[in-house]
Formats: sequence, structure tokens, C-alpha cells
Amino acid sequence: MKIGISTSVMQRGRSGVGQYVLALVRALLPAARRHEITLFVLREDLPHFEFARGAVRLVPVEERFRSAVRDIAWHQTALPVIARRLGLDVLHVPSYRRMLWPKPCALVATIHDLAPFRVAGKYDRVRMFYGRVVARRLAWRQDEIVAVSRHTACDVAAFFGVPRQRLTVVPNGLDHERFHPRAEGDRCEIARRRGVTAPFFLYVARLEHPAKNHVKLVRAFNRFKAASGSPWQLVLGGSDWHGAEHIHAEVRRSPWCDAIHTLGFVADADLPAWYRAAGGFVYPSAYEGFGLPPVEAMACGCPVLSSSRGALAEVVGDAALIVEPDDEEDFAAQLRRFATDEELRLDLRDAGLKHACAFDWARTAEATLGVYQLAARRTARVARAALPSRVP
Repeated sequence: MKIGISTSVMQRGRSGVGQYVLALVRALLPAARRHEITLFVLREDLPHFEFARGAVRLVPVEERFRSAVRDIAWHQTALPVIARRLGLDVLHVPSYRRMLWPKPCALVATIHDLAPFRVAGKYDRVRMFYGRVVARRLAWRQDEIVAVSRHTACDVAAFFGVPRQRLTVVPNGLDHERFHPRAEGDRCEIARRRGVTAPFFLYVARLEHPAKNHVKLVRAFNRFKAASGSPWQLVLGGSDWHGAEHIHAEVRRSPWCDAIHTLGFVADADLPAWYRAAGGFVYPSAYEGFGLPPVEAMACGCPVLSSSRGALAEVVGDAALIVEPDDEEDFAAQLRRFATDEELRLDLRDAGLKHACAFDWARTAEATLGVYQLAARRTARVARAALPSRVP
């Protein structure tokens, strides 16, 4: 097959979708020996794909198309022309935000979540309209849709009305070469370099309000500190995003602001070390279509305290302590329980390590290739059916 993958929604790798794109491409490299894979990459993102150079074709996209409006226009006008010229069999757009209307070949899209239907105020009005109305119509044009969880597949069927037979659940994977436990002696060095010496709760997610629920986490942490006098600290890793100013303001107002550390964007190379250094990983998100960080933390031997909203109950299973993220009092009580019960943390650590084994990018890539083949066969059948009948 000749496979094309659009990567322009990766936001320089600083988002969940960006990490999905990079990990999927890396896992697809063995398949490049029998399939021709072409990546469409914004010029400033090309360094992120150096690992794939020589194995796949890299087609640069000019930086003037980076903005959302211009990128959407490029996908609807220029990309179909390029796809036809290259003779692609299938084109994969790994986000509902850039799904194509023209059909130059078989079309596959990945839908990570339908947050515009689930989280009020997540985006501005234009983006909410695009997610609720435009994306619904574009979804019907796709030959196959990959949903990263059963929860997301149910949302796509319910809100977009896409037939179930065109939906395939392919869970995100995990890079076990990066995410694994290490010896006690070397795991805390990265925290010490940032001045974090006490046991700490870690939350890695872009600083987005209200969707990622940082404000309620900080308030619950305040209650926890006031009630317990515990030395535990709170570390927030992630780039500023929509509403980040509300999160920073809440941190400044905290009586324990000196015990709250904001790291900014955490580099890929440092992320496993932060998971290993943390006493516990908290994930109080108000909604997730998948939620990979808790699984990454589990694989590194870090016990997890998680919301069950969206797909999180499906993803963390019985391997995490579940918290009600909107109930600050209960949230604080769970933080206290987590910090004081070492046996609980050890049990969660063991359960998390076992649970994380179920996630693997190689299996994700294999299943995604299967979706490409389904889409290509569907398109071929439609094309044959459209041929005029022979006159005997």
C-alpha cells in the first residue's frame, strides 16, 4: 500500500495528539519495508521526524500553513491534489480537526475524543462550532475511523452518527523501552535539580482550564495540607494552554504555594524520570478520550490516583485509586489516604506495572495498518461498483 499520514496537528509534539503521531510513526517503521509511507510535515516540525528519514518519504509543508484556518484550507485544497499525484491508496489524518471532504483515495481519521460535546467552554465558540457541526459532516466522508477507546467510539456513534461498522477501537500504546521502573538510588535526581526534596504528587498535563481540572486539584491540595500537615508537595508539569492564567493565579493564592512547583513543558527525555521520582501520580482531568499519562506513570512504577471521567475508568481499570474530581473534600481525603498508606501505594504500584503491560505501540501500529487495509478495500469495492456494466 501507498500510505500518507498528515502530521500538522502535532503542535511540535507538545500535546497528546502530537505524542500519538510521533509514537505511531515510530511503531510503523518496520511496516515501511513492505509499504510506502509518506509523511506530510510542517517545515519546523521536520526535526521531530529525523528518526524516520530514509525509511519514509518526508514531504515538507510550508510554515505559512501552520495556523488553524490556513492548515484546514491546505488539507481541503492542496493535500487532495498531492495525494492523487502520489497515487496514495490511503490517507490518514490523526485528528478530527483536519479530516478531508475531498476523497483523493481511501480516508482514515483518528478521533481521540469529542470534548466539544462533553466539556463546556473547552474551546472558543468558533472551535466549538467546528467540533460539533463541521467535524460531524466530515466524519461521514471518512472510509474508516479509528477511536482510541471504547468510550470515544460510543461518542462518535452517538454524536456524529457514524455507523459502527466504520469504527475500529485501537487503544494508544506505550513505549516500554522508555517507560519502566529503575533502581531507587537514581530515580530522584531530576526532582532534586528542581528543588523538590519532599515526597510529591505529580500531575503532567498541559495547563488548560477548566478541562484538566488543575484549579480543583490545587484547592484539594490546600485542604490536604491544612488537615494533615503533611510534607508532601505538588508538582505540575505542562505547557500553558487555554485558561492557564486561572491556574497560575490559584497557585499564587495558595497558602502552600511554596510547596507547589510548576515545571512548564516536560521534555520527552525527562518525563520517565519524573514519573519514577514521584510518590504518586494524580490525574484529576474532567474528561479524557483516552488519557495516556496514568498508564505511562504505572509503567514506571508510580502509583496512580485518577479521575474516572470519560475513558479514564476504561484505561486505568482497577490499577488506580479513583477520585471524584469535583468533590474537593473527598479529593483531599483521598490525597491524605494516598500519602499516609504506604501499603496502598505498594499495592497500586504492583497493579499498575501489571496493567501497563496491556499497552504497546507495536500492537497499536499493527491494528492501525489493518484499518488502512479495510479502508483501501472499501474504496476499491466502491470504485468497482461504480464502473459501467459491460454490454454482452
